[in-house]
Amino acid sequence: MTAYSNSPYSSHDSTRTRIQTEAARLFVASGYHGVSMREVAEAVGVTKPALYHHFVDKEALFLALLEGALTSLSRMVEHAQAQPGIRAQLHTLVGELLDTAPEQRVGLQLASELRHVSPERRAAFETEYRRVWMGGLTSLMTQAVERGELRSDLPPSAHTRTFLALTFPLVNGPAMPDARSTAQALLSIYLDGATPR
Repeated sequence: MTAYSNSPYSSHDSTRTRIQTEAARLFVASGYHGVSMREVAEAVGVTKPALYHHFVDKEALFLALLEGALTSLSRMVEHAQAQPGIRAQLHTLVGELLDTAPEQRVGLQLASELRHVSPERRAAFETEYRRVWMGGLTSLMTQAVERGELRSDLPPSAHTRTFLALTFPLVNGPAMPDARSTAQALLSIYLDGATPR
């Protein structure tokens, strides 16, 4: 029991968190179409009406999981932006990606199922993803180019895509035993190149 167990909000928030935790596990294991709201309710230990009190339908529940992952990415960009210079910013960003790698893998697996939701909801989420994550990273790169920290002969979007291509393996697939040293090597290659000076 927490100190807030008597709060009128704690039970609601706790139940919602449990629903999202169990739903994420089920969606990752069985895919979007392989999971029913009845199965989620049974896994959480609530009735279906109680489940629908929190989420109006399966799409809303699924998208809430993806929105939670996007909120996490948004916080990472904000933390990175608070650092002085692109090197510190990218080290902060990669460090947080590694610290949350299991959650990032779940988010990536869930995102692969996004094609199953309605076109309108999918388009709305994809627009927000591009604004928050891709837009946030490109903003970092744009400012670094303006400060003379990154090459100006490449557009900031190219810097963003290159950075993501190098770091994507850190959070995709099985955990790496040497992830930290690999991350440092990838950042060095990204920022300094692979050829000797």
